[in-house]
Formats: sequence, C-alpha cells, structure tokens
Amino acid sequence: MFAVEKRINQLEQSESNHIRQNEIKESAELCWKINTTNPNSEKIPQLLNQLFSGDFGDQSRIQPPLHVLDGKEVQIGKNVSIGFNVTMMSAGKITIEDNVKLAANVQLLTNNHDYYNREILVCKPIVIKNNAWLGAGVTVLPGVIIGENAVVGAGAVVTRDVAANTVVAGIPAHKLSEITHPERIIQG
Repeated sequence: MFAVEKRINQLEQSESNHIRQNEIKESAELCWKINTTNPNSEKIPQLLNQLFSGDFGDQSRIQPPLHVLDGKEVQIGKNVSIGFNVTMMSAGKITIEDNVKLAANVQLLTNNHDYYNREILVCKPIVIKNNAWLGAGVTVLPGVIIGENAVVGAGAVVTRDVAANTVVAGIPAHKLSEITHPERIIQG
C-alpha cells in the first residue's frame, strides 16, 4: 500500500499549526500525568482514554512511561499490550489494530524532516495489523505497514512493509521465515 505523505511547515504561522501545537502540549501534559501516576491507579485508564481521544480499545494496556507526540493521531485497538518506554512520533498517524503486542522500548516514528528544509516535517502513517508482535527495541519508520500475525525481532529497524505471517529481524529488517500455521496463534 502506498502511504500518503503529509508535510508540515513548523515555522508557518497558521491556525492548523496553532491547533497542532496545542494538541502536542496537551499530549505532553497527559504523558507526564500518566508517567508520574502509580501504574496500578484507577486513574491510568482514564488518562489513556483522554490521551488517545477515546481511541483506546477495551482490554488494552500500556506500561508507563510512555512518550506520545500527539495522542489524537493514534488509534489503539482491543486487547493491545504495550510495554514500557514506548515512543510514538505520531504526526503522520499511527493505527494499531486488535491483539497487537509491543515490547519495551518500541519506537513508532511517522515523522521525518525534509533533507533540505529541516523545519518541514515529512510524515507518513504507520499501521500495525491484527495480532502482530514487535520485540523489544524495535524501530518502525514512516509509511510502514506491519502485516497480520507478523513478528518483528528485538532491535530491528523496519524500513519497509512486513508481509502478513512473516518473521523479520535485523537492521534493516529482513525476512527470516514464515508463520505457516497462523491458525495456531493464541490471542489474549
């Protein structure tokens, strides 16, 4: 799938940039509240729902700390598990479907800078399909789709789409094997 590129001029004085800056400030404040609240507190689910504007699926959980550029640009499905220290640079939009597992220190980076004008953000969406699993320290770059049931090995840097039912690892991530019996995957 071809990812639609969005360009944001960070120096432009416009209403949309003003709104975006306010949303980033709000996300930073909510992340701070989440990261400084007892992780077992009943406040955490409420703060997560507020951060992600209600796009935080039932039975989903995130272990703080977390760092999210703009929570309004992130959708998290049902029964998603996200380990501590996740970073979501989300100006290009991040979609995490149901039953996804993200281990600690995963980075989802939809933003990059124009090579010639570093004040321009070049953004492409990231999509992580149902039942995918990303190991610790994985970095996903702009425009990538991680396919259904895919596994990304710890420390990998994902620069291009990962097919469904595929295991990848390395820098850049490359195919190691296939999941030949996806029907055996236990969700939950």
